[in-house]
Order: sequence, then structure tokens, then C-alpha cells
Amino acid sequence: MAQHEESFKVVQNCNIEPLIDTTKPFPSPTSLPLTFFDLLWLRFPPVERLFFYELTNSTTFFYETLLPNLKHSLSLTLQHFLPLVGNITWPSDSSKPIINYVKGDSISFNVVESKASFKDLSSHHCEASKRHHLIPLLKNSHEKASLLAIQVTLFPNNGFCIGITTHHAALDGKSSTTFMKSWSYVACSNSNLDSSFLSLPENLTPLFDRSLIEDHHSGISEAYVDALMKHGGPNNRSLKIMNFSSPMKHDVVKSLFELTPSNIQKLKEHGKNDMKMNVINLSTFLVTSAYVLACLVKAQQPKVEKVIFIFAIDCRSRLDPSISTMYIGNCIAGKKIVFETKNLVGKNGFVNALEGINKALNSVKDVGVLNGAENWVSNMSSGMEGKIYSIAGSPRFEFYSIDFGFGKPKKVDMTSTDKSGAFSLSESRNNNGGIEIGLALSKEEMEAFSTLFVQGLESI
Repeated sequence: MAQHEESFKVVQNCNIEPLIDTTKPFPSPTSLPLTFFDLLWLRFPPVERLFFYELTNSTTFFYETLLPNLKHSLSLTLQHFLPLVGNITWPSDSSKPIINYVKGDSISFNVVESKASFKDLSSHHCEASKRHHLIPLLKNSHEKASLLAIQVTLFPNNGFCIGITTHHAALDGKSSTTFMKSWSYVACSNSNLDSSFLSLPENLTPLFDRSLIEDHHSGISEAYVDALMKHGGPNNRSLKIMNFSSPMKHDVVKSLFELTPSNIQKLKEHGKNDMKMNVINLSTFLVTSAYVLACLVKAQQPKVEKVIFIFAIDCRSRLDPSISTMYIGNCIAGKKIVFETKNLVGKNGFVNALEGINKALNSVKDVGVLNGAENWVSNMSSGMEGKIYSIAGSPRFEFYSIDFGFGKPKKVDMTSTDKSGAFSLSESRNNNGGIEIGLALSKEEMEAFSTLFVQGLESI
């Protein structure tokens, strides 16, 4: 066991059940089919996030007041998210996996005390492995997969951390953020621990209606199921999560960088002046992604001819008809761009990245977000020769608005990117319109990236 893992102790291993009034209809469904959006992620690693909160109250306050409120508010919140308390199974009489909740199901909720430095772990630069003992584990087997796990870690007299791990086939980033916002809303609203029900406002009320996701290109789900069963098959119905990433190197550091509103404006002006195509408006996402990608490729200097860049697009507003932003499940499409490495490591790397990503975004407007959807699974396993870069998270999720009654988070970290190699995006904690970028690299690569990131902005 690593030295930094010796400084924590498990205080409680418990399970939280939804608080349900059995005399009334369930406020959310108990069984859900997986859509083709969900099936894409069935065996992908889970998504992990850490929310660090400062807390100078006594340890007694934490155990007697804060922790009971977190547990009870979670139980109340789960009434509205019953499917997340259940499991993914693949019944022998079902053509595809399902999410199913049965009375008595619960989610894992662990309480840990840590002697590690809260200041260090919640800082902008930290050894990646130091945070990994804050992450809860999902129960997962060939026959059954849990969807949600929580861990609360106390740093006495300094703060606490809420770690959440979610199964990617049940929740995309927008959905898991909606859940956390709902939980924090209930935690702040619930002054009476004896209450048995609390309704959610419209902007937090989850929608689980799977009929909204129509298989317009008939057979997409069947094609995905067929590919899943053939992978490691034949007739492979395993729900076991696969490990797609290589073991993490011991010297990996996790750092957070920020683009201020003025930085972003400079990148937009620079892009408009230098791009070959005539573009009126460059989005913040576009210039941020292109700039980080160019800096990363220059820092790592991959010895391959091709660089592959993958990012997700929220389809809720892009479906026809569009669906509610409160839809809980997966509703994202992946876009893949292949660059020649030499075009990103050169002087015009940022502009070349900008043009490539802009072209991909425009193609979505031209042909529709579901164009080629029947090939998404096969595309994941083919045409991936080259160095892969990807994005996780989004500034639109508003992670820093998630307040459990003790102020906004000091730090939000997406730890699942430590192994996947993706860089994460979120809004700035300062709420000033800036963007935070999180990424994990070896110390040598991080120094190179940091230098390129800062010098590039200064040279514009």
C-alpha cells in the first residue's frame, strides 16, 4: 500500500436505500431498457468525480449534523432516481440488457477519514495517485452491474470530499450532474430530518422516458447488441467492465489550467484572422479544445503519423424532435477527427486544429447528429491507428454550482481521466466566463505542456 493510502481509515461501509412511501405510486420508473446511446458504453470504465469542500467545523459537527443530513437527503433524492439504485442485468429472455430496480436495492455509501493534506489534494497540481483512495468502487460482475457509488471523506478541521462513481451505460455527464445538483438541492432544503418526501423543482426533475429516443435508423440497437455479443463471444452477454487503458505511470501528475475570458477572446480573434475559412463566430469550446490539443501534441511529440481527436456532442437539443435537458441516460454522439501529426506540432498547430474541429461541428449541422449512428460501435474499434486524444466534461455542466450548504466546491476533479488520457473541461470556479482544463501527464510532459500553454497565450 502506498504511503499516502496509509493515512486514511474506513469509518463506515453502509448502503443507502431510497426513502419510499409504499402507499403512493413510485415517483420514478423501476425498469428501463438500454437505448442505443446507452449500449455504446456498456463495457466502458465508469466515470469518477471528486468534489472538495472546505469545512472548518469540528469533527463532532461532521458526524452528528453534516453526515446524517447527507445520508438522509441522498435517500430522499433517490426516490426520484430509482433506476440508479438498481442494476444492469441481461435476462436470458431479453434481447438486450436492462436497468432494473427492485425493493431492497441500495447504493454503496462509504465514509472515510483521511490524514492527508486537504490543501494538497484540492490544489491545482497534485500527484494523480494521491486522490485515488477518495474514489468509490462500483460493484461489477459478468451478470450484474451497479450504477452508482458514493464515498465521503473527511479531512478533520479542513474539509471533506464527495466522490461519485457512475456507470457510463446509465448516465452521461449531463445526467450525473443533474443527479448531484438534485442531491445538493435536497440537502440544502431538508431542515427537517423526519421528512419523508421532498419534491424537486422543474429544472431538476429527472426524465427517464426511453420512448423519446427513437431508433430512426431501424436496427441501430440490434447492430450494437450483435457487436457486443460477438466481442469476446460468441453470445457474450457479459456485463463486466473492460479496462481499455494501460497501467498509469507512477510519476503522473494532475494539473488544472485556466483560460480567462480575455485569453479566450484573444484565441478567438487569432483564429478568425488566421483561418483559411470564413468564420463569423468561434465558440469558446472550439478555441479551447483546439488550443489544448495543439499544446498537448507539441508537448508529447507522438512518434506517429496520425493524431485522432474525439469529443462528445450532447444530442438532446439536436434530435428531431428535441428532448428535455432533464433526460437521464446517455444522449451523446462522438465525433472523431484524424489529423496529420505534423500539422499540429508546427507553428500553425492551433489554427489547423481549429479548422479541423470546426469542420466536424459544421458536419453535424449539415447531415444531422445521428448520421452514421449504425457504425458508431464499429468505428470505436476500427480506424484508431494513431495517438488518441479526447475530451471529458463540459463547462455547461456547472460543477461549481453544486453546493451542499457549505459553499461551492473548492475543487472539482474528474479522476477517471487520469487513466483514459482525456483532458477535462469545466467552467471556472470564479464564475467569470473562463474555462478550467484538467489533465494528467508525466512530470516531464506536464512541464513541457505548461510552458507551451503559457508562452502560446503570451505570444498572441
